[in-house]
Amino acid sequence: MLKLTPILLALLYGLVTYRISAWRTARELDARSTELADPVLKRLTDRLAAALDLPRIRVYLYEIDPVNGLAAPDGRIFITRGFYRKFQAGEVTAEEMSSVIAHELGHVALGHAKRRMVDFSGQNALRTAMMMVIGRFVPVVGPWIAGLLTNLLAARLSRGDEYEADEYAAALLTKAGVGIGPQISLFEKLDEMTQGRGGMAPAWLMSHPKTDDRVAALRRLEAKWG
Repeated sequence: MLKLTPILLALLYGLVTYRISAWRTARELDARSTELADPVLKRLTDRLAAALDLPRIRVYLYEIDPVNGLAAPDGRIFITRGFYRKFQAGEVTAEEMSSVIAHELGHVALGHAKRRMVDFSGQNALRTAMMMVIGRFVPVVGPWIAGLLTNLLAARLSRGDEYEADEYAAALLTKAGVGIGPQISLFEKLDEMTQGRGGMAPAWLMSHPKTDDRVAALRRLEAKWG
């Protein structure tokens, strides 16, 4: 039992840390966001809501500059002010914005936020166990190796979530009559923005799968569904 104590403590630490992080995130979002009131985007979110048999979909405007969309642990959907400015400037279409909202709805519907809590706790336990094992054989760099391997696992899980949310959004947009096209055009557009900024990716694409791979996956879905 004593041998398992560090792992159990790591699990507990992961749960507590995630809960604190979720609470801080919710407090930050409450303080710096308001419900988005845009008639053009509402027409599209109403179509998404109808496809889901929901009365409405609330979208909130998060007052920060980076281009991003996010699903909070409590299920709320947010678009950043920076992203909304691009829509207002005509750089991003309403349909493309709706594809971001559909993607974030996918994260909520597929339970990714809850799953990440479990994943985060498990990764802490795994990191501790690997440090104990690897540290016996490689005392100096063992902890670094354990951290690297755990981070690689976390990145793989995160990429899997993104592909699942992309597919959910594709299905929802197709059912709502918007189609997959706006998803693809937005990815290509943001990729061009990356090129124009010296290779610095927008926040929405950081730590996500490669844009080309996501577009290819969407094109396969588009061909499959006709």
